[in-house]
Amino acid sequence: MPLVDYISNEEAELMRVANASSQRRRSSVVSMESGKTKYMPPWTTPYIIGIGGTSGSGKTSVASKLVSEIDVPWTVLISLDNFYKPLDKAQRKRAFENNYDFDEPEAVDLDLAYRCILALKEGKKTEIPVYSFVHHNRVPDKNITIYGASVIVIEGIYALYDKRLLDLMDLKIYVDADLDICLARRLSRDIITRGRDLSGCIQQWERFVKPDADKYVKPTMKNANAIIPSMADNQVAIKLLINHIKSKLKLKSEEHVEKLLKLGGLESKDSKPLSYYKNIFQIPATNQVKALRTMLLDKNLSRDDFVFYFDRVATILLSSALNNINIQSRVTIETPEGHHEKNMIRCDFDSVIAVNIIRSGDCFMSSLKNTIPSIAIGKLLIQSDSQTGEPQLHAEFLPPNIHLCNSVLLMEAHVITGANAIMAIQVLLDNDISLKNIKLVVYMATEVGIRRILNAFGSSIQIYVNFIISNEKIKSGNHNWAVTKFIDTKYFGCN
Repeated sequence: MPLVDYISNEEAELMRVANASSQRRRSSVVSMESGKTKYMPPWTTPYIIGIGGTSGSGKTSVASKLVSEIDVPWTVLISLDNFYKPLDKAQRKRAFENNYDFDEPEAVDLDLAYRCILALKEGKKTEIPVYSFVHHNRVPDKNITIYGASVIVIEGIYALYDKRLLDLMDLKIYVDADLDICLARRLSRDIITRGRDLSGCIQQWERFVKPDADKYVKPTMKNANAIIPSMADNQVAIKLLINHIKSKLKLKSEEHVEKLLKLGGLESKDSKPLSYYKNIFQIPATNQVKALRTMLLDKNLSRDDFVFYFDRVATILLSSALNNINIQSRVTIETPEGHHEKNMIRCDFDSVIAVNIIRSGDCFMSSLKNTIPSIAIGKLLIQSDSQTGEPQLHAEFLPPNIHLCNSVLLMEAHVITGANAIMAIQVLLDNDISLKNIKLVVYMATEVGIRRILNAFGSSIQIYVNFIISNEKIKSGNHNWAVTKFIDTKYFGCN
């Protein structure tokens, strides 16, 4: 029976998208290293768009229009205005007197801009400085943290100037406008939003802006893939660009989905049984555990009872994960009777951090707080696109210095396709957390979801699970509940 016949609707959609993309191209989307399949999240290959043009040409309007029309989560608009170099006291004095040239390439820290964009392209966090045009300096101790950008739009007069930035871009756009129109727009912007006076603006235009535009900015037109008039003059050109970008992003999304499917390992006939892997820990199927599983599957179980029984299983799961933490030390203690006991074990639970995948991971919160009351908690919001089935990272809230902890409990109630868990693990890796310190805690999982995680990250990650539904059981049609995310719905009493 084909996979699409017995897997979930979410999985079927993933299969449909991937099959469609495979018909158009046969290139490999799974990288291999030391014989292991590796997962590359979408933000390690962001689609980068550069938008250049003279001051007042309408670059910002075009960039904002593209961002709103593309409507892709984690689309980042970066203005090169943020990268103006800090000024010393003498330079600031000249700037307030309109005698400082902000429009020459040397005024912009293109080296820092390149390092920031390169970091985003490599899937790393970066800090974007904040510049104050009122004070003519960077705002001290204030940066914009960016992580996980799927689309990056770079806007600025020198966006198409530096070859290093050009090499990072997938699409380069030059917005062209008559300099007289640019002057009118610049006057309106500087006087209204930046508090400048008219004479100073005109003086700066004549001395610096216009000459630099002719000397440095206009020659960058030759680096563009597309030259368009400002948005107010040509909506057709903007629409064509948006359609082109959407088609490229659709292909990129399909590649990501196909990569996730290939991680399933279902095509290999010699796949080892899951019992072979020493990093998968299933809690023993005692009579108590079997009874709890049965009650949690009962459709007629009240919500209060469901919460009570799930919390009981969650406590057993968490206790199993904590049994293998590497944060213990040998100490000598004094007992209540006054005796000294040597060589006792003490655990430093302050070195354990929990990360919940919203919403299903939140089902573990009550048991977690009862087990380690003072534990620091982070959250990740990962949702699948309704049209493509591609998992997307929408929000990331992690405790500071999480990379210094000894163990991270990553919690999710269900692992069905494995896509959310894989992306969450990658987020932790991007935050410099060692793979061997990550413990994935799951109530229920499918075999295909577990295999994807193993194929993506190998045997270093530890997986603690209540029970795993095999592919054969799902094929039989008697375990359709296994591919339905019912735990969090019943636990929180919502749809």
